[in-house]
Amino acid sequence: MPPSGSACAASTDRGPAGPIALLISDIDGTLVNPGQTLTPGAVAAVRRLAAAGIGFTLVSSRPPRGMAALVAQLGVCLPFGAFNGGSLVAPDLSLITAHRLAPDVARGLLALFAERGVRIWVFADGDWLAPDPSGPNVARERRAIGFAPRVVVGFAEVMGRIDKIVGVCDDLDRLGRLEADAQAMFGDAAAIKVSQPGHLDVTHPLANKGEAVRAISERMGVDLRRLAVIGDSFNDVPMFAAAGFSVAMGQGPGAVKAQASAVTLSNAEDGFARAVERLILPYAAAAGA
Repeated sequence: MPPSGSACAASTDRGPAGPIALLISDIDGTLVNPGQTLTPGAVAAVRRLAAAGIGFTLVSSRPPRGMAALVAQLGVCLPFGAFNGGSLVAPDLSLITAHRLAPDVARGLLALFAERGVRIWVFADGDWLAPDPSGPNVARERRAIGFAPRVVVGFAEVMGRIDKIVGVCDDLDRLGRLEADAQAMFGDAAAIKVSQPGHLDVTHPLANKGEAVRAISERMGVDLRRLAVIGDSFNDVPMFAAAGFSVAMGQGPGAVKAQASAVTLSNAEDGFARAVERLILPYAAAAGA
């Protein structure tokens, strides 16, 4: 198990089966702080991973273009997952694989979201499409991904090419009811998960972070037992289940933290950097023992 003197609390008795070869991180709520920026500690932690021979890459609900600046800043040289893993992307932003929503499923979900009165965003063809450019959370999303939405009246023109639908609502109880109803109606045909407070993400059923980390591990020839992952929200739980070792952020919901091997500090307290220092790098040292 992780060193007992760390500031990270283990949430289960499960630890890595052996030395860690690869760390895959979520972005929002995990790698970046609440202001959506990288801390010096996080940047230094990624450099220390490279120096220790541990690979590093990302899986996020963001679109590829919204991950490009972080990929460049951190020198990520491995494939990364966008749209909750729906797209596997090379560091030069060339597309390796993509899973997109079936047109009938997308139409049904869009109709359900509109009926429930939640704001709708659609990601397709490399664009962020939104009917209202000044709606709730638009400014926050624009800061996070680094580009503005394209204003549209409807989404018919991209049907069949939709990577992700987002239902946006700050009433979390209402959004929770919508999530349950959408899963009951479309659960076999779509992955439907809250990615952060106020955002309900819908992607192809194979577009989930568990499938993404499996695909990256297979592509890199890394045994899943030597894979570590770190995240903060419900859409990160599938990758917790796939990896040999998982870390939840301290500010995450209790139900998420309960699924992880260990819990670190919050993203307001440089929890990513602390997890690398206390929970990941010690197992790199074991590789050379």
